[in-house]
Amino acid sequence: MRQHVNPLSSFFQLPLELPPPQQLFRVPDQPIHLDIGCARGRCLLGLAERDPHWNHLGVEIRRPLVMSADQDALASEHGNVRILFCNANISLEGWMKALKQDRLQRVSIQFPDPWFKRRHHKRRVLQPALLLAIATALQPGRELFLQSDVLDVIEPMVALTELSDCFDRPAEDQRPWRASNPLSVPTERERYVLEQNLPVYRVLYRRNQNPLPSVSDLEQRWQEIDNPAEALTT
Repeated sequence: MRQHVNPLSSFFQLPLELPPPQQLFRVPDQPIHLDIGCARGRCLLGLAERDPHWNHLGVEIRRPLVMSADQDALASEHGNVRILFCNANISLEGWMKALKQDRLQRVSIQFPDPWFKRRHHKRRVLQPALLLAIATALQPGRELFLQSDVLDVIEPMVALTELSDCFDRPAEDQRPWRASNPLSVPTERERYVLEQNLPVYRVLYRRNQNPLPSVSDLEQRWQEIDNPAEALTT
């Protein structure tokens, strides 16, 4: 069962200074895979074992999950995986901005918490500012991978990503959803869903060369789509 926390509560609005790659990884100049909302980090731990030539960073807002997950990460023989506590929409932008060019090469958001009520949409993990921070950090051709088992979760993520015009889907990928996971290790949630013979909705994007819109412009256009009634009153 998912245990939600409210990312808009005052405790989670405090910005945290995340350590740079030099303090996180044994070989800091390797490409980085950032997994946002990594839960217990089982997917990243498996990926780190299979591909020691990548560094893997998971961030998670539920602190109890992070404590045990990072202990497992620190025990990794390759020194290429860490799990950190933070609110991605508060603390990740500065961390990504400080990275060397093309150090971040893949970002994934897998099975994020569902917030179905309209008044809770601002609690969803993928917000315009975070999406643009990701797009800024990724060089053309680098990847953003999204997946969920809930259509009402994945569809707004897809709509926002495509509204930004910063990402393209590979021409060879199936529409509307990829049939397979491009990562070699599934998450715990993914395993559970597949064992129940339920669908998983996946989309892979690659950063294109289009310039970024301003955060205010994307937020306004997104509000008009995601919450048109409120947009008319602002």
